[in-house]
Amino acid sequence: MSINPHKLGVHKFLKHIPLNAIFDAPSKARLRKAVNIADLRLCAKQRAHKMVFDYLDAGADDEISLRRGKDAYSELEMHFHILSGLKPPLDLSTKIFGQDVKLPFFGCPTAGNRMFHHEGETAAAKAAQHHGTLYGLSSLATTGITEIGKLTDGPKVFQLYVWKDRELVKDVLAKAKEGGFNAMALTVDFTWYGNRERDIRNDFSIPPKYSLSQIAEAIRKPAWTYDFLSHEPYTYACINSDVPADSLAAFVNSQLSPEFGWKDAEWLLGEWNMPSAVKGVCRPDDAIKAVETGFSTIWVSNHGARQLETSPATIDVLPSIREAVGPDVEIILDGGVQRGTDICKALALGADSVGVGKPYLYGLAAGGTEGVIKAYDILKVELDRAMGLLGAGTVDDLKKRGPGLIKRRHASARDYPDRNAYERGYGGGVI
Repeated sequence: MSINPHKLGVHKFLKHIPLNAIFDAPSKARLRKAVNIADLRLCAKQRAHKMVFDYLDAGADDEISLRRGKDAYSELEMHFHILSGLKPPLDLSTKIFGQDVKLPFFGCPTAGNRMFHHEGETAAAKAAQHHGTLYGLSSLATTGITEIGKLTDGPKVFQLYVWKDRELVKDVLAKAKEGGFNAMALTVDFTWYGNRERDIRNDFSIPPKYSLSQIAEAIRKPAWTYDFLSHEPYTYACINSDVPADSLAAFVNSQLSPEFGWKDAEWLLGEWNMPSAVKGVCRPDDAIKAVETGFSTIWVSNHGARQLETSPATIDVLPSIREAVGPDVEIILDGGVQRGTDICKALALGADSVGVGKPYLYGLAAGGTEGVIKAYDILKVELDRAMGLLGAGTVDDLKKRGPGLIKRRHASARDYPDRNAYERGYGGGVI
């Protein structure tokens, strides 16, 4: 059995030495200056260990889908109305899973939040409570269902993978119901673990393997390192708090059920009997099949471009899926969202709400709860401005008139900022 600082109990000693504020001071200063999600990304990169940041930032294989997912929004123009008689702030409220929320976007359920910052999922839950929106908890979370339930009394969705062990599935669903979760999302695009080559090159593991290169990087990132060493080790708290989060890929590969099919989905819906989404839909025919099977919500997603390389940009397939299922089926979209204008375009083209992953995780890695709240603040202000300038005063108005407001144009190399964009005076939105 390998020896590491947590097994030696170093965290029990370090937690009594309040140096986090000192190490985090530069990070907080950078966070205060951030004006967009691209800035939050740079803040996260400067604070987090390289293998942790790359785990968050990366896509599959050559990361073609990752780039296309962002670029697709640049090909959509907003043809605005004038003299609409609107004034800020607009009413951004809507419903998600039948529950009232103040924002039409929310943080997607994501695994292992405590690797980015010790506050982990609690930071995202507090931000959701602060902004009055949906909170999503991953079944590979590092914070338990009961703890999350105490932090937010708003609507909550529990994300579930296709596990082999049905008793495990029934157990976590029962816990989710007891924890006040209103909906369940079955992730169906994760039956194999995606080929994330940055993780392979970085020898990514949870916890770190303490190689010379990882130790050297830890020394270069003292805020993240002290945060990690002075708190309890991570566990998969929603499954079994005694199971250490030793290797995400190995654990998932041992538990996933690639043969999971539509009949299994029917069984799962029977166990849940509450609002449910199928997460990972990119085809109209699959969306129709999901509705016929009994899912109340279609979640258009390609898993953040982290699974199948060259899978389509979700914003590109959204209109065809909306046309296929009709106007009354709830649709959530995630993927590639970096701006409030992106959220605006998704709502206009058929989404009822939008999930964001990387934006709030950049905030988490940059500064815990404060960083997540700032990510939501940035997107909220940008969405409010976009809707106002577009001439749509409410989310319902935007959805009704949206197809006439958003037009596709031919792409240009000028649409996509590169690393030299600042020097060319491109502007602030460099990713």
